[in-house]
Amino acid sequence: MNILVIQNRMGIGDTVIFLPYIKAISKKFNSPVSLLVKENSKANQYLNQTNYVDKIIHLERSNKIKEKHDGISGFFKLVADIKKFNFEKVFIFNSSLRYNLISRLAGISEVYQYPLFKKQQQHITQPAKNLIKKYLNIDVNENPEIQIDNELVKKSFLQFNFDRNAVNILLGIGGSGPTKRIPSKTFLKVMEKISLNKKCKFFLATGKSDGEQEILNDIYNSKFKDKCFALDNLDINQTLPIIKNCNISICNDSSFAHLSSALGIKTITLMADTPLIYGSYSSIMYPIIPDGETTVTHNTFGKEKINPEKIYEKFNSIIN
Repeated sequence: MNILVIQNRMGIGDTVIFLPYIKAISKKFNSPVSLLVKENSKANQYLNQTNYVDKIIHLERSNKIKEKHDGISGFFKLVADIKKFNFEKVFIFNSSLRYNLISRLAGISEVYQYPLFKKQQQHITQPAKNLIKKYLNIDVNENPEIQIDNELVKKSFLQFNFDRNAVNILLGIGGSGPTKRIPSKTFLKVMEKISLNKKCKFFLATGKSDGEQEILNDIYNSKFKDKCFALDNLDINQTLPIIKNCNISICNDSSFAHLSSALGIKTITLMADTPLIYGSYSSIMYPIIPDGETTVTHNTFGKEKINPEKIYEKFNSIIN
């Protein structure tokens, strides 16, 4: 069975959050499925070992610059790009008429999609849940799952000097925007509390932007330097086995939070300025929201109000 799933949201988290629905399709038809996703989902770097995913096809569209699949000419280029794979079924995780028409013109006989023209104020995952229930009669309640070769995990354990007698902690200190990045002083207070009570090692996961590097330098040049290992020079493929070896993760709303939980690592998510669903869709995610707030969404701007005591309390309850 040759099946395509179209997921046109941006980013790693936007792909990971849909993995339970993609896996359900694969399981139903006893066949891995191909994904049409944007290149910045970086899906080829973390789904290349996952047995329910076949090919990763890049959707070249952007809100900032005109790309291959934008506009009318891009419409027909995407038709041609999809047609050569001879897909029999497609599941479209959006309400766009554009992808419906593209799929039909590409010769796909069975097209399953969210209700058309229903994009406004659409819940992130509920339409996917409804789609799978309606057409496959499956109730999807699983956590996202990324698979990784156990030999790579074992090799990473030795290469990066993991300690079986310590608590190995992933700190996801980066974030795609400044409002998502919890200040270094908050992480340092948490590290202080943990270090006083546990033998520990911290793996610092972040990106290369100036703001992210500033936070990394604050932490790496602190008194905890000997307990830290920075991951910013590694790509996702190299980082995955390191994450898998960690006992727990404490992460901003970032790619590392999504990857960590999908690898089965209990993940404390620090939700300062993003809809809460992005830090709570998995049963092994434990969101911390800003003091004084009952929920969190865009424009909460709560990074200064994430309480290090609450992070430590949650860490302690999970580890113990």
